[in-house]
Amino acid sequence: MNNNIPDIEELIKKFSKLPGLGPKSAKRIILKLINNKESMIKPLAKVLANVYKNVSRCNECGNLKVITEKCICENENNSYDKICVVENLSDMWVIESANIFKGYFHILGGTLNSDEKYEKKNLLIDSLVKRVKKNNLKEVIIATSATVEGQTTAHYIEDVIKNDKIKISKLGQGLPVGGEIEQLDDGTLVSAFKNRVPVSTD
Repeated sequence: MNNNIPDIEELIKKFSKLPGLGPKSAKRIILKLINNKESMIKPLAKVLANVYKNVSRCNECGNLKVITEKCICENENNSYDKICVVENLSDMWVIESANIFKGYFHILGGTLNSDEKYEKKNLLIDSLVKRVKKNNLKEVIIATSATVEGQTTAHYIEDVIKNDKIKISKLGQGLPVGGEIEQLDDGTLVSAFKNRVPVSTD
């Protein structure tokens, strides 16, 4: 007999929406949690509550920050002349772990025309323009995914920050069509960054 408990069913639905998880994977995770309520659910609930209370997204650079503290972007001291623009925090983490870029990061928070239906106002494009001017940057590297949404976003950013004094480049060879940054291996990322191509501003 299938014993449907509303709270459990709702939890499975929530977990199923997480990246890389489907209903079956979500059920296995939920069962594991339920079978270890004291050792897993209780501390997990506490950590999630703390994150909800204390962590937020910076409205300037898109990175995560402790609500009561300044974001790292507020302490930028012009030590870099490049900024890398990515869609999501996970993309930044992948690039950082590959140790292939030294400069500032700017996390948009999504793409134009994405499944999440982000509008231009939801993306941190205006703050990107401000950061480019503030830090006197020489190059803006647009590292959006090679998807329709990613490239649409890239073209829009190119138009917004078009400037004769600033080099605008995109990832080059190694980035497969339809490929998402967070799914690429280090070797592919290195190739894409090394062979990045300048964007025409005509």
